Amino acid sequence: MIRFIAQRMLGLVVILFCVISITFFLVRLMPGGPFDRERKLPERIEKALLARYKLDGPILNQYFGYLGDLLHGDLRISTKYRDRSVNEILADALPVSMTLGGIAFLLATVGGVLVGSLAASHQHSWIDRSAMLGALLAISLPSFVIGPLLILIFAIYTRLLPVGGWGTVRSLILPSITLAAPYAAYIARLTRASMLEALTQDFVRTARAKGLPESQVIYKHALKVAILPVVSFLGPLAANLLTGSIVVENIFSIPGAGGFFVNSVLNRDGFLLGGIVIVYCALLVGFNLMVDILYGWLDRRIILYG
Repeated sequence: MIRFIAQRMLGLVVILFCVISITFFLVRLMPGGPFDRERKLPERIEKALLARYKLDGPILNQYFGYLGDLLHGDLRISTKYRDRSVNEILADALPVSMTLGGIAFLLATVGGVLVGSLAASHQHSWIDRSAMLGALLAISLPSFVIGPLLILIFAIYTRLLPVGGWGTVRSLILPSITLAAPYAAYIARLTRASMLEALTQDFVRTARAKGLPESQVIYKHALKVAILPVVSFLGPLAANLLTGSIVVENIFSIPGAGGFFVNSVLNRDGFLLGGIVIVYCALLVGFNLMVDILYGWLDRRIILYG
């Protein structure tokens, strides 16, 4: 197991380094710059700004200087939000996005697995058809449609929940459901397909022949095998949800990291963009490592032959 984890960690470090390098050079090669305006700045002021933000000199010197700062945990200062470091911006915005994403992740995972298992255990029944129809609708409708519909029903007509905002438990309900709905549908369909295959295996027939209750056969024996494809999906899903959804955060006026990501691109704020990409990539490779470990624990053959 230790060798297995070490191999995965080495590969993930290489991937993270490549992403950081590619992001840095792509931002530097973009046309325009962070200080370009309709009215050109005086040359003396522009040189002073470039020197302050360490954007002067050859690009390779900038690159190695940036890597050196990253090794010390310094993501530099934003060129758009003056006098605010990228570390400070992310420290304020990421907890919001991660709270929302964490709740949505739990809803999507638990709800998708339960619905998929229930649909598979009642194949071709009205339960199966209703579950898959609901999953199809959740996948087909984008977040900018689901969100306003939930606001219309639960906030405007019934006034059970707030329209948006942040800071209370009630304000988390609608955005969490909006963010989780399509992913719960994907997990439900994936769980159903995998569960149907698992239910045809010999060990399931043996468990039934022993007289075990159907619920125990499904959730204790078949689910352990059927969950493997779902586990593979959870790594990228967790990284995607925990870094926030731009659309959902804008609909419900949530001060998360999504808006900063869009603004960093529009404003050519390379350090803020790089910081968000680094955080997202670190979460992605970290969760993929956790998925590999969990996958190896569920199926020992992966450690032996992987």
